Amino acid sequence: MAWDTARTQQLLLDAAVEEFAEHGPEGARVARVATRAGINKERIYQYFGSKEKLFVAVLESELEKIAAAVPLTPEQAADLGDYAGRIFDYHRRHPHFVRLLAWEGLLCQDRVAAEGRRTDHYAEKIAVIAAAQKAGAVTDRVEAGQLMRAVIALTVSWFTLPQLARMLAPAVEQAGPDAERDALVALVRRLAT
Repeated sequence: MAWDTARTQQLLLDAAVEEFAEHGPEGARVARVATRAGINKERIYQYFGSKEKLFVAVLESELEKIAAAVPLTPEQAADLGDYAGRIFDYHRRHPHFVRLLAWEGLLCQDRVAAEGRRTDHYAEKIAVIAAAQKAGAVTDRVEAGQLMRAVIALTVSWFTLPQLARMLAPAVEQAGPDAERDALVALVRRLAT
């Protein structure tokens, strides 16, 4: 029987997503990834080389997924609140992604996964926002890159800092995720106009 390399790699990546999201790149264990995937841990070293390279592969895979799922087109840039809402929805369905980014930010600042490609990806989004600013659809009082950063930060804060929502906006937090999303969308719309 022929070995299905692509399937095996995908099983390992899927298992590694949860392991890294839960334990971070330092606390994650190759043996647990292999057990979750139902595959010999030696395959991890064969396909990825090391635990660190597996973490990079996981981040790259997850970044591609969100980029495909939540694009920012020139037409969509006119309503950054809606864009923030779509990012919120993605994170709600995929809570592991924010945790992966948080681990990367805490532990891997000097070795960011796919930094060049990510910088290019964000440059495209910044250019779209800058064009919307030039067209008068979005405020130009905030530089496009800072506006993009604010949208990302405001969105992920609902997932990375839920205790602040409980303390600062208890009525919204108690009303649930739909109310949180609505509050985010309204805030980003006010920020962007």
